[in-house]
Amino acid sequence: MSKKARRGKTEALALPMAGKIAVVAIAVAALGYGLLSRPASVQPVRKPSARQALLPPPLPARTSAPVPASASASASASAPAPASAPAPQVEIQKTADAPGKLVRQVVDYVSHEAPGTVVIDTGNTFLYLVLNGGQAMRYGIGVGREGFTWSGEQAVARKAEWPDWRPPADMLSRQPYLPRFMAGGPGNPLGARAMYLGETEYRIHGTNKPETIGKRVSSGCIRLTNEDVADLYERVKIGAKVIVLPAMRRNPAAHRPLQGASAAAFRLPDPASPPNRPST
Repeated sequence: MSKKARRGKTEALALPMAGKIAVVAIAVAALGYGLLSRPASVQPVRKPSARQALLPPPLPARTSAPVPASASASASASAPAPASAPAPQVEIQKTADAPGKLVRQVVDYVSHEAPGTVVIDTGNTFLYLVLNGGQAMRYGIGVGREGFTWSGEQAVARKAEWPDWRPPADMLSRQPYLPRFMAGGPGNPLGARAMYLGETEYRIHGTNKPETIGKRVSSGCIRLTNEDVADLYERVKIGAKVIVLPAMRRNPAAHRPLQGASAAAFRLPDPASPPNRPST
């Protein structure tokens, strides 16, 4: 065979082989493109079991609406800092009403004393807090028993809420069974509040025996119901003048209550405690 004939046969065989290579190359390229474009996170779908098919579908999770950054910053800036829980306080409870004349009330009161002065009418068992305009707030009180009354002028040296009680030495000499110390609380003879008079051992204070208001039973201190002493405590300032009238002297001031101006009256129930509770 001549060279020309062999060359023609070789070229005739080369053409089909090039076509096959081209087809294979296109197939490989298509397969690679498919693998590259398939998401990596795709996983086969699993058919639920019969038990899962019977269960109710899960509830969708609740999501809150997005809050703008400016609103969030403003809210955090205006939100108050968490406060610590307040210390527990003893509640002043209400008692049965006392006789009408002992009810806390505003009355006509003629006095030359400045407003804020406390006048104690020992003989009539009244305490007056002088107000403006010829008026006074009148409270029913308990006073010293026979032999323990006193008179004079003092000033409020200090005030205390639910005060502790330490009986003075002369009281302990008369009543040695008394405790040397009693913490403040409903069972304490000083009651809910106390106002100490000068450097004396006398006080204006509350009581755990509201039934003694209007009577002469104390060792010289002036007692009010816990509700009344709490009201007086808020009105009286440290340094206020306190005038104690003699027991036999009648206060010339008018005692007629003002019509329609009476204050609400409250009383504290007698707390459970031993029958021989100490008195101040």
